[in-house]
Amino acid sequence: MSKSIRIIFIIMMLTALLLSACSKVDQPAAAIEAYWKAMAAKDSAALSSLSCAEYEAIAVSTLDSFITVELELTGLACTSTNNTGDKADVTCQGSLSASYGAEKFDFDLSNKIFVASNPAGDWLMCGEK
Repeated sequence: MSKSIRIIFIIMMLTALLLSACSKVDQPAAAIEAYWKAMAAKDSAALSSLSCAEYEAIAVSTLDSFITVELELTGLACTSTNNTGDKADVTCQGSLSASYGAEKFDFDLSNKIFVASNPAGDWLMCGEK
């Protein structure tokens, strides 16, 4: 192998390694973000699939309380802490705004700690602390 081909190969491998390190996704946080996006979109099927079995009824009940109002999710950004591999605490910034006609209520997501769990390979919303 010529010297220039080896150099190109080494540069490509280093670039691939660097890109893979940068693309690490905070999966528990992504699951909680997906949950809140499904809530804002009033997507009950997605909401159910993003919730633990023991939390699904609460998620659907919460969605039912928002069914007749306009919802808007603003500034959502979540990060996980205390990740043990199968459970993690997730904190978020942002709010879910509900418009009841002329009245608007903001539900601040930053004052809660959400629990994400990975019971069967997929991270799910399992409640809040």
